[in-house]
Amino acid sequence: MRRFFEEDLTGAEFRESDLSGARMLGVVMRDAEIDGLVTNLVVNGVEVTAYVEAELDRRHPVRLLMRSDEPDDLREAWRQLHDDWAATVRRVRAMPAGSEHRGVGGEWSMVETLRHLVFVHDSWFRRCVLGLTEPFTAMGLGPASIQELADVRPGLDEVLAVRGRQAAEVEAWLAGVTPERLAAPAPVPGDGRWPPYATGRTVRQCLGTVLNEEWAHHGFCVRDLGRLTAGS
Repeated sequence: MRRFFEEDLTGAEFRESDLSGARMLGVVMRDAEIDGLVTNLVVNGVEVTAYVEAELDRRHPVRLLMRSDEPDDLREAWRQLHDDWAATVRRVRAMPAGSEHRGVGGEWSMVETLRHLVFVHDSWFRRCVLGLTEPFTAMGLGPASIQELADVRPGLDEVLAVRGRQAAEVEAWLAGVTPERLAAPAPVPGDGRWPPYATGRTVRQCLGTVLNEEWAHHGFCVRDLGRLTAGS
């Protein structure tokens, strides 16, 4: 266990780090920001996770649909997520040229975010929901240890074309899905490829990962476009 005592961590950044079980005693946290999977978080003796989740649901009612097991709710959730991304695409097209390729604070640009969601679709929908073993899309952006990244820098329209085909694939599948199909074990290929921890999950759980990634990364993208606008 690493222990920090009387350390000045002002401006520190923890990225893709596991802080499970961390204890912060007598600390000062002003203007701090936490993004990630946060559960059972106690602040000054108060477990705040439920408050945070309830506020997120209030601000983003689509999250309630995303957690549903009803096909109609999931279809509506996908429609709303798709519409939100379409609005954000219109927004970035109205911004200065090249904004879609600009990142903020070391975060992905909008195009890189969309490329990551291409990878998510290949991983969690095509492999885990459909059980396919086709190669990952070359422009997809995933962990370097998982995917041999192509030396490409696609434009926004090129990425959106791929995203459009993938969205149509999800929409067509959702149109005919049943509660029984959602509850079935996910047909994850047994070839040992990514994602390794999907085995044993249901189809619904794997679809949930797709929906959560779409929602979360849209939020990150909107946040950073706002920062770009404020900075200009």
